[in-house]
Amino acid sequence: MNDYFPILAIDGGAASGKSSTSKAVAEKLGFMHVDTGSHYRTLTLALLRKGIGLDNIDLIPAKLSEIHLTSVVKGQEARLAINGFVPADKELRTQEVNEVVSQFAALPEVRQALFQYQRDQAEIALKEGFEGLVMEGRDIGSVIFPETPLRFFFHADPEIRAKRREKQGQQDKIEQRDAIDSTRKAAPLTCPQGATQVDTAHHTLGEVIQIILNAIRAFRNKVQP
Repeated sequence: MNDYFPILAIDGGAASGKSSTSKAVAEKLGFMHVDTGSHYRTLTLALLRKGIGLDNIDLIPAKLSEIHLTSVVKGQEARLAINGFVPADKELRTQEVNEVVSQFAALPEVRQALFQYQRDQAEIALKEGFEGLVMEGRDIGSVIFPETPLRFFFHADPEIRAKRREKQGQQDKIEQRDAIDSTRKAAPLTCPQGATQVDTAHHTLGEVIQIILNAIRAFRNKVQP
């Protein structure tokens, strides 16, 4: 990977402000944006459509062999396509998906199925001519790109995050998902050592974006001759 190619890792729980910030940074700087949360939602939706639920979750490893992962880049965003299909955002945000996505994502087999695919997004961003990559999720700075110096961990009070979801017209069990995500054995949600913590409850979106832009500017000043 090019040493001058910025890879930005933004981790945090549900509704912590990752997506709004990541999309804005990608647009401002010409980076490719990847939402790994949507990867798990897309995979969850595909498994639900194959008849998999919490009562037969043990069948997931076998079903994963039937799933082929590719990327579709549109604008600044790279989306996961499963067997050539990219679901609409509204399909990924249904109550049915919300209720099981954390349990599905906690399985080591599911995370392993996506690991190399997510690592490969940096090469896709380079080949597509982007100036950098901003990837958001729960284990980007700790597992997917632990080597990048541009690692951030977003957090905010669960009640505030729940209200954000309500404003988006969605119902999400924030504290329950946090508990599952942070206690799972495979790639738990955690603040990576050395990452910059940002309490998004005490900053406006514009302020959070500026924190990220300042960090990228400092990175470029350091590595460029």
